Amino acid sequence: MVGTVSCARILQATSRARLSTFSLKRSSQLARRFSSTRSSNDIALGQQLHGFLVEDIQSVSELKLKAIRLRHERTGMEWLHIDRDDANNVFSIGFNTSVSDSTGVPHILEHTTLCGSEKYPVRDPFFKMLNRSLSTFMNAWTAHDYTQYPFSTQNGQDYENLQSVYLDAVFRPLLREMDFRQEGWRMEREKDLGWQIKGVVYNEMKGAFSDAGSLFASRAEQQMFPGTTYQHESGGDPQVIPDLTYEQLKEFHARRYHPSNARAYSYGSFALAPQLQRVDTVIAGYTRLPPIEVPMDVQPFGEKMVTEFGPCESASAGDKQTKFSISYLANDMRNVYETFAMSVFSGLLLHGAAAPMHQALLDTHMGSDYSSNTGYSPFTRRASLTVGLQGLADADIPMVEQRISETMARVGEQGFEQRRVDAALASVELAYKHKTGDFGMRLMQSVSTGWFHGVDPVEYLRVSENVERLRADTGVFSKLVEKYVTKSNHKLKFVMLADPRYMQGLDEKEHELIQTKLAQLSPGDLDVLDTKNAELAAEQGRTEDLSVLPTLTLDDVAPTARRFAVDMGVCAESVPVQWRTSATNGISYVRAINAVRDKYPELWPYMNLFCEALTYQGTRSRTMASIETDMRLYTGGISFAPFVTTDLGNLGHIEAGISMGTHSLDSNIERMYALLEELILQTDFTNESRLQALVASMATNMYNDVAGSGHAYARRLAASTLTPEMRAVEALDGLAQVRFLGDMRRSGDLQHVAKQLENVRHVVFDRSTLRTAVTANASGVDANQRALEQMLKAYPSPADSMVEDGPRFEAQTGQYFCPLPVATGYAAQATRCVPFVHPDSVKLQILAKLMTSGFLHREIRERNGAYGGGASYSAIQGIFSFYSYRDPVPCDTLATFTKAVEWIDSHDV
Repeated sequence: MVGTVSCARILQATSRARLSTFSLKRSSQLARRFSSTRSSNDIALGQQLHGFLVEDIQSVSELKLKAIRLRHERTGMEWLHIDRDDANNVFSIGFNTSVSDSTGVPHILEHTTLCGSEKYPVRDPFFKMLNRSLSTFMNAWTAHDYTQYPFSTQNGQDYENLQSVYLDAVFRPLLREMDFRQEGWRMEREKDLGWQIKGVVYNEMKGAFSDAGSLFASRAEQQMFPGTTYQHESGGDPQVIPDLTYEQLKEFHARRYHPSNARAYSYGSFALAPQLQRVDTVIAGYTRLPPIEVPMDVQPFGEKMVTEFGPCESASAGDKQTKFSISYLANDMRNVYETFAMSVFSGLLLHGAAAPMHQALLDTHMGSDYSSNTGYSPFTRRASLTVGLQGLADADIPMVEQRISETMARVGEQGFEQRRVDAALASVELAYKHKTGDFGMRLMQSVSTGWFHGVDPVEYLRVSENVERLRADTGVFSKLVEKYVTKSNHKLKFVMLADPRYMQGLDEKEHELIQTKLAQLSPGDLDVLDTKNAELAAEQGRTEDLSVLPTLTLDDVAPTARRFAVDMGVCAESVPVQWRTSATNGISYVRAINAVRDKYPELWPYMNLFCEALTYQGTRSRTMASIETDMRLYTGGISFAPFVTTDLGNLGHIEAGISMGTHSLDSNIERMYALLEELILQTDFTNESRLQALVASMATNMYNDVAGSGHAYARRLAASTLTPEMRAVEALDGLAQVRFLGDMRRSGDLQHVAKQLENVRHVVFDRSTLRTAVTANASGVDANQRALEQMLKAYPSPADSMVEDGPRFEAQTGQYFCPLPVATGYAAQATRCVPFVHPDSVKLQILAKLMTSGFLHREIRERNGAYGGGASYSAIQGIFSFYSYRDPVPCDTLATFTKAVEWIDSHDV
């Protein structure tokens, strides 16, 4: 990871960039919407619509939706439409892409289809649509058995535009060989390094396979399902990816990206019939194909133990680098009720202070945290249940195995406390009443795996029926333990030992792979590769005609933004309260913040631990197990988190502190506020056993997060000397916090830590700095008012709350190099710019998009083979930053950042 901080030239380029008034106006319309709606009441069972037959219509009252299932009569394409009064409409087209090898063909195909299509022959039309769309989500992903291309938007014309781009991309991609070589893999001669293997997916998977947690989960699953599609890595194994040929890619597309193998999903308030008509037109030339058969059902192998080697993790002590898990073959995931029951069982078994496995494994400090594959996995034809630990000593494996076995046996005999079961089911029901802006997307994700395996997706929407059935199913959890654990005929014990030479070994294997490939090529073949690489470089530098892409205009955007009325009031004589009355489905939402400005910088590193401890430690009078059950019974959860934000008019002034949030049914308002008060006032930081487990878990998880989110850590570090906010963010969530937690874990001085956490509570929870916001039904306002006033009577008012602000911040430049044990790296560069209210703030936001789409995406991803990269401007933070993600040449990318400024300076935009 490399990062730098620079000044001046970006702002100079901004003043020279020719930004049209039209572009500025259109950019400011992000919150506005333009919709096209039509009732689905005129759609009837058995009706034929534009080649589709309506096969089923079901209303799900608990979710306030109507589900319509259709099938294209000529090709067999399935379609699920969710008609619901929701402005954020969703569309997805997906295909069954189960694999028979680890070449990563569905993953590479997912990338390559996005390199241009017949109607839109431009490189990466998805990415280039970002500047032409008001989408709220655009992406594509490859799962075990399927690949999906989803988007969401609130604008009717935008929906039609994106749908056209998506459909043309999947059904009529260009699939050029040079695109396969760019996105998948290629051999390329480097001036000083000789022949190298490059490719976006190849580098992405190198990064994934050098992450210890990801590697452990992947290898364990492959060992769990021999003889099936799941023994292969659908994303691609770097050692196997170079076996994939261009011809195999085209063949896979022709067979898999076919309407007969497709599932289309639409959600929201937009009319269905026009969508059916558009899709029917696109697939007019297709006829039905027979289904594709890939082995998915594993043959039980009894019990086996497998040991493999993986990378070291510096978050753990040198003698505690081992990972171990036990996996049990579970139910056929097509049994929707049993899948639901197993999911609830897994949560009760593993998660929370009262969970038997948590008490047996984590509270005893045998490992730093659960292994990355721990939990119930319903994403394979036969689901699996796994329990394991990371951060183990080799000698402790037999004891871990014994405790897992004993705990399973005890749960099988005794089940779970009924109150915990009631709490778990109450949480499920409340979660489905709680609606978020991405509800349609989450709904799609919840039904997709089963749907691609032939399950009626509407079955997953009937949550209340499954809850009631589980409540009435006496002894259900004991039966599950007996069926899938006690009498298991398929159990895997998987061990991963840390090898200090693991990363070196990957480099050696890559070198051997390159030499093997070279040995198969003649001098003439190598010349051909050089020619193809030169052609690819020329294509990457070619100026494209982007006018072929559909684009929104101001006429497509609503002239006014949607606004929401709020009322400002005061509670307990002095605490400001923002009230919003709305239709909330009988749920009250409470948010609050306590701000300390930029005081107490010495306590900022403890803020994350403090917030986690509030819902982990327990209180002076009750265990966390008891409190946790109440939280699940009466609330949708209680959360605490640090926050820091910059003054909109002055980059040198910040507000920092703690935010808290919770929600509950209106019938539980009093209990909700009482629980919040109990955690704030009574959390016991002196419980060293609990604190030790929490610190170990946080240190491990945050260290592991760096490998997957290194670009974010690099940006935070690069900006940490530029503004007070970014200094605080680095202390809270950056590499400084990773080091802080690691040092804390190694020191073991928990008494000092407990005192510091008590100091944080003393300075943060102060009624004079408290602000609250409540959103509720009109009928719930009075109950919230009374309960809030009752809580505030006991809220602390420290006598020394008027402490002066911290020392004045002085911005500085700097350079950093942070070696990481991963196969690919990250680069970042940050510049301090202007406050939010400055006229240049909007220009800088647009400048970042122009640099990304016009220059950085091409240079960092297409030419250098990084998984991603670009520029961004945080208007509130006042920070302009460059970044790259899973980058094979991060140091070279720093020069690309400089060239980006030169590029924008010399181009008419």
